[in-house]
Amino acid sequence: MIARHRQARTRIARRAFTLLEIIVVVTIIAMLAALVGPRVLKYLGTSKINIAKAECAEIEKTVQLWCADQGMTRPPDDFDLVALVEGAYLKKREDLVDPWNRDYMIVIPGERNPDFDVLTYGADGEQGGEGENADISN
Repeated sequence: MIARHRQARTRIARRAFTLLEIIVVVTIIAMLAALVGPRVLKYLGTSKINIAKAECAEIEKTVQLWCADQGMTRPPDDFDLVALVEGAYLKKREDLVDPWNRDYMIVIPGERNPDFDVLTYGADGEQGGEGENADISN
């Protein structure tokens, strides 16, 4: 009878993890997170840049459509992108906000394009920069 009681206790004790096993698993997970984390964050920044490029191109096409409807070749010097929302060329004001939650800007005449540039200053919000902080325009 005592032997059966010991077997039952041994079986119950073996179902649980030891502290050493838990430490090993947590260490492995931490090492994987340290290796994978920076790569995932890199792709997150790259995806925001790609979204900003696509949105700049879309806003550029919308401004060109607005100009065509107004009978102009380029927008007037005092043109504001909000006019696209007010004129129902864009659905909502949030369409003029970049992935870093800052408004897209328009420069007339453009520095890169003769008529106008639609741009954002990237993650840092300041002119110039490299990588995720680089300026993005049409």
